[in-house]
This record gives sequence, structure tokens and C-alpha cells, in this order.
Amino acid sequence: MKRLFSILAITCLMAIGTVNANATTAFASATATVTTVTQAEPASEDLTFHQELKKRFIEGGPGFMGIVLLCLILGLAIAIERIIFLNLSTTNTKKLTQNVEDALNSGGIEAAKEVCRNTKGPVASIFYQGLDRADEDIDAAEKAVVAYGGVQMGQLEKNVSWISLFIALAPMLGFMGTVIGMIQAFDKIEAAGDMQPSLVAGGIKVALLTTVFGLIVAIILQIFYNYIIAKIDSIVNDMEDASITLMDLLVRHKK
Repeated sequence: MKRLFSILAITCLMAIGTVNANATTAFASATATVTTVTQAEPASEDLTFHQELKKRFIEGGPGFMGIVLLCLILGLAIAIERIIFLNLSTTNTKKLTQNVEDALNSGGIEAAKEVCRNTKGPVASIFYQGLDRADEDIDAAEKAVVAYGGVQMGQLEKNVSWISLFIALAPMLGFMGTVIGMIQAFDKIEAAGDMQPSLVAGGIKVALLTTVFGLIVAIILQIFYNYIIAKIDSIVNDMEDASITLMDLLVRHKK
């Protein structure tokens, strides 16, 4: 009997050990699986903004996406060049007017022209053209100011129309990519003879990506375009006010 109880006890201990070992192994496997899944999930979420943007750009297809990107690059290049030019063309009109008036009172027309030559910007150029005709009469000076003002406005608005072209072109290209993507999706459905989501998903995804990128480009360029137009309007208003002030100064000087 003692030998039988001993055998039963040893058997029970072995069974319990086996169960514990299996439970430990299962728990370790489950833990490893959870850890792997947990580590794998952030890997897909760890993409930076630039990596995600690059991924979506490639998924949209190099054809239309490349053309939309070219519109963005050219539009930004023109916009930045215009912004730099307009900022350099901005003049402190009140200070310039005061300097010209002081020069007229102290040294005459030539002194005032020297002040304008040493000042940058379209307002100083208009002042110089008016002062250069001041020896004739007021009407001649006024005509010179008006004519040269039109020339300066043309310089300020140079290449701005290209930005508006790219603003209109980018979403149109995006919509064209949308139409082509939908046509490709329906071609796959027609070839397969069956309506499967996997067949349509690729074409629709390309279509939506091209539309989104086209709209993003248009929004970015529109912001720059509105800033440039506002800057041009401000400079033109300064030019008009300065022209009126110059005519008043010349009238007073001739008296």
C-alpha cells in the first residue's frame, strides 16, 4: 500500500508540474505575442509628417502628382521673388516727402532730385520724374508722374498672373487625376466581371489623393497671392498719395 501511495503521489506531482510548465509556456507565448503586437503597432504609427507625405505622394502616382508638385514649386518661386521685390520697393513716403520738401526749400529742384536719386522704390522714382519736368510747367510734370506711375505699376504686378494660373491649374490637375483613377477602377471591374472592393479601392485612392494634393497646392499659393495683391495695393496707394503731394509741393515752389 505504501508503495502504491508513493507511486500515486509521484504521478500527481509530475502532472501538476506538467500543467504548471504548460501554463507558464502559454503565458510566456501570449506575453511575447502581445509584446510583438504592441511593438508592431507603434511602428506603423511612428511615421513622421514628411514620411507620411512622401508615402501618400508615391501612392498617388508620379504622373499627375509630379505635375502638381511642379506647379507648387514654380508658384512658390514666383511668389517669393515678388514678395522680396515688393518689400524692397516699400518706401517711407512721409519721410521722403518731408526730405523732398526740405530740399526744395533749401537747394531747389536739383537738391530735391538728388534726394530722390538716393532713395529706392517706385515713389522716389515718380518724384524724380515729376521734378525733372518741373522746369516746364505743372501739367507736364503731372503727365510725367502719371505715365511713369503706370510703368511702376506694371513692374509691381510683373509675373503675378502666373501665380493665379498655378492656383487654377493645380486643382484642375487633381480633378483630372480623380477622373482617370475612377476610369481605371471601372476598367478593372469590367475586366474582372465582378464588383469587388479590392478592385475599386486602388483607383479611388489614387483619385482622392490627386484631388487632395491639388487643393493643398491651390490653398498654399492662394495665401501668397492674396498677400502679394494686398502689398501691391498698399504701394499703389502710397504712389497716388505721393503724386498728389508732389504736385502741391511744385505749385508752392513755383509761387
